[in-house]
Amino acid sequence: MRPLLDRHAYRTAKRAFDIVASGLAIAVLLVPGLVLSAAICIKSPGAGPLYSQLRVGRVRRDGTYRLFRMWKFRSMIPHADELLGELQDANEADGPLFKIKDDPRVIPGIGTFIRKHSIDELPQLLNVFVGQMSLIGPRPALPKEIIQYDARARRRLRVKPGCGGAWQASTRSDSSFEEMVDLDLDYIEKSSLSRDLGLVFRTVRSMLDGKGAY
Repeated sequence: MRPLLDRHAYRTAKRAFDIVASGLAIAVLLVPGLVLSAAICIKSPGAGPLYSQLRVGRVRRDGTYRLFRMWKFRSMIPHADELLGELQDANEADGPLFKIKDDPRVIPGIGTFIRKHSIDELPQLLNVFVGQMSLIGPRPALPKEIIQYDARARRRLRVKPGCGGAWQASTRSDSSFEEMVDLDLDYIEKSSLSRDLGLVFRTVRSMLDGKGAY
């Protein structure tokens, strides 16, 4: 498998838009982000307001996987990852995904709110600004999820991962893994600047209404 590196004009324009839009958003959200960080620290003493995970980015030219550290606002209690094994039997998602409604690891109140409206994802604007992600693209997966992918699902890795996309703009967590793959591959095949702009607005709308998120 190789990355999609053709359509140079489109990719250049997309990168320029990512830099400008993420830079402006970071500047606008800086103060609200500091306020949210303080609230998270108050609700979860001893834990930092930001949380990071290693995710898989666009595949390299030689077919190897590119890893990067993706940032989020903390919405779960410290050591939430260590409790994952105890909750596997309660998993409500299919395929390699893991999702639970009313996840007991979520910080009560503020954690539930920021997850419902995907506010926890906003620090990924930093990943976009430095070029590890794009505003629109397939969501970056965990390494342990990638090893469960079949050849068709791995085609998601041919483009740069995104903060939002066709999946977030439609069914979000209500969709199956195969439906997510279908939406991502359709986006990759038919991507354009006009479609990217439409998905940006639809993703923001889905964040505001909070439907299908958990």
